Amino acid sequence: MAKLYFRYSVMNSGKTTNLMQVAHNYEERGMTVALMKPQIDTKGDSRVISRLGLTREVDILLGPQELPSKLLQKYPETDCVLIDEAQFLSPEQVDDLFWYAVKQNKPVIAYGLRTDFMTKGFPGATRLLELAHSIEELKTICRCGKKAVLNGRKKNGKFIFAGDQVAIDGEDAVEYESLCANCYHNLTIDNS
Repeated sequence: MAKLYFRYSVMNSGKTTNLMQVAHNYEERGMTVALMKPQIDTKGDSRVISRLGLTREVDILLGPQELPSKLLQKYPETDCVLIDEAQFLSPEQVDDLFWYAVKQNKPVIAYGLRTDFMTKGFPGATRLLELAHSIEELKTICRCGKKAVLNGRKKNGKFIFAGDQVAIDGEDAVEYESLCANCYHNLTIDNS
């Protein structure tokens, strides 16, 4: 039986780079992947972009009300489904991907954040944590060298701790930094 995998981490940890490596591995062996991302991720338009500069066109831009399995019917020869920015999936889309993996016997590998810059779970990520057959954390480091576990949001270079859950980096002078719990906590105190 194929599985639904959730590979999560904080910002800047190499999730998209890892996704592209997995796609390359399948294709190098003569297999086919279907790559999708939610439309809400406007960074790169119809491409996924890694911070290393790698880019790749997606096969499916997933609308908020669309079920992935319906769109994947256009790709019957797919050997593996890869999803970037999976935190933006709805819980219903995650359920649909779970059953797609089980019924079609094809692996679905979702990459995304677990929590936002306010330490709150994204609905898609929460459902992935509840349903995925396999959960893997991709690790990176904080500015202090410790393991980063939280996402800090900066607006115009200053850390902020309130606002909309979704703000795509690079837009409206928003950027993110991966932080350990101590550095994150210290920044919240400094910005109180």
